[in-house]
Formats: sequence, C-alpha cells, structure tokens
Amino acid sequence: MEFINLKAQYQAYKSSIDKAMQDVLDSSQFIMGSAVGELESALAKYSGAKHAIACSSGTDALILALMALDVKSGDEVITSPFSFIASVEAIMLLGAKPVFVDIDEKTYNLSSSKLESSITDKTKAIIPVAIFGQMADMESINAIASNYKIPVIEDAAQSFGAAQIQGKNQIKSCNASLLATTSFFPSKPLGCYGDGGAVFTSDDVLAEKLRYLLNHGQTRRYEHSFIGLNARLDSIQAAVLLAKLPHLDSEIAKRQEIAKVYDENLRSVITPFVESYNTSAYAQYSIRSTDRKGLTQKLESAKIPYAVHYPISLHLQEVVTKLYPYKKGNFPISEMVSEEILSLPFSPFLTKEEQLSVIKAVNG
Repeated sequence: MEFINLKAQYQAYKSSIDKAMQDVLDSSQFIMGSAVGELESALAKYSGAKHAIACSSGTDALILALMALDVKSGDEVITSPFSFIASVEAIMLLGAKPVFVDIDEKTYNLSSSKLESSITDKTKAIIPVAIFGQMADMESINAIASNYKIPVIEDAAQSFGAAQIQGKNQIKSCNASLLATTSFFPSKPLGCYGDGGAVFTSDDVLAEKLRYLLNHGQTRRYEHSFIGLNARLDSIQAAVLLAKLPHLDSEIAKRQEIAKVYDENLRSVITPFVESYNTSAYAQYSIRSTDRKGLTQKLESAKIPYAVHYPISLHLQEVVTKLYPYKKGNFPISEMVSEEILSLPFSPFLTKEEQLSVIKAVNG
C-alpha cells in the first residue's frame, strides 16, 4: 500500500501526460515556454483570480508574495504555528518576525477570534494557512485585516481546489484574499513531477511586480529594477500540470468519498472536521489520538504507512527559538494537536480493499 499512490495516478493519465511532456521536449522551450503561459491562464480561470503567476515551488511563491509587499527586516508577519516550515521560513528569510496566532481546535487553521490581539503597528501581512486542504475563515480574517489596512496572503499550499461559501457566493481557494500562494509538490491535490508553485492575485500592479521578481527582478532583458529570484517554473512541469488539471475536480470528489468512508468507520480517534461553509480538497486525511504511539504500533504491525503532519509546532522549532523567545505553552492548542495528529494513507486511488485494511488496523 502506498501512502499516496502517485503510480496509479500516472497510469490513469499516462497518455496525456506523456504527450504533454513530449511536446515540450519537441519544442525545446524548457524555460518560459508556451506551456507556462497556458498553465497560468488555466489556473486563473479555475481559481477565479485575475492573475496566476507560476513559479518554482510553494516556498518560493510565499517568498515572492512577501517580496511583492516589500516585507523586510523589522516587519512582523502573522501566521499559524501549525504548518510546514515554509510558512515561517519565507517570513524569516526576509528578516521579518513571525508572529503566531493559535489555531482552532477543530479545523487546525489559524483562529480568527484570536487574530486581532496580535496585530501591531509593525504588522505587514497576515498569512492564514489552509491546513490539510480546508480554507481558514477567510471572510473574518479579511474583515479584521481590512480594518487595519493589512494585506492577507492565503497559504493555499494544500488547498488548491477547495472552496468556501461567503454570503451568497462560493469563493475558491487562491481567490479569497489580496494574494494567495499554492504548491504543486507531487503529493498535493494538484501536483507536478518535481517542485512547482504559483502566486495568485487580481491586482494588476502586484502581478506585474511578481513577474519581475521571479525572473531576477528583470523588467527588460538584462535590465533589473528589483532584487529578485530565479523562481521560474520549468515548462515540463507546466505541461504535467496542464494534463492533470482537468481531472482535479473528479479527484477531489473521490477524496471526499474516501474521507466519508473513514469518517463513518473509524473508532476511538478524532476524525477531520470540515466547516459547513467549506469544501475541503482533503490534501491529507489526518486524525488525532491521545495514544499516537500505540496507534502507530498497530499500523506498523499491519504494514500500513502513515505520516505525522506536523510533530513540532513552528514556534518550538530550533530555527525560530534561536531568534525569538517563544516557548512551550505559548500556543497550547497547536502543541496539543502536534502531539496527537496522524495522517493515514489517502489519495483518489486508494482502493476499497486498502481503505478497509486501514480502518481495521486503526480500530484493531
């Protein structure tokens, strides 16, 4: 059993993926080729954002978004302590201070009710993370941020394809704030065959700046107006994503079906909670257990793969505590979830037999 069955996915779409990659090889347009522009148009159309700017990874997408806002040393950026390191890494690379807001105990996303008290005159941006494929309470977060004229960057590395009802409208992830970023790491809901990412915005000025920044700050050939990055997306990765994007909605529907099977059959663990106004992309299926060690032993005995997303809250990571005086107890919900969380095998290609094997091992 695979934790995420990328082999089965490739076999399902092999002919279209192979053709897309071969087309790039035949064209020999490996950097900034036509596939990249086609992908950006398709991503923008899918998300509803005016602009999608493809780049080299989800981490670079975050860095680019912060650079576009001129985040620098002395600034503060608010984010969640329960996420992958990239969420805080991007902030710290630019010399800014990560300011954490504890998470909601049910969704594991940044708690909007705790946000406002962390805003200061140094706050330059707010980065809510859409953990495990479910969007944060973007409507409330945007409202609070708007009162202070602070831009919001949705870290949608795990939630491309998710959606949220706001009033009478359904808003897709990556179109719910001034800026949004996503990752196309192979295991994501929409993944390429290497690293890849994108930044989304409907602001024309920011979009233009982002395009300069990801290509060495170049405004014309060999003319550079900004300190930028080499953060371009390779054409072959763009081609893979173009081949896979038409299947995303059906794959998310399948993820939701499998999640329901897990929900209805798992015992003695806390299963994922999805807000009534949210549609999750289910990047992972993560449960909680107060006896995680015992649970992992049962899974190992049954030869069931698993993962822990994430075992250490960001404010307790050594790279953070070296610079900032965060300590255990600062964000108790994040710390508790980090000690209990466990991700089970999950993908649209998880067979019925495999699902039952996982359930039997967890319940055994």
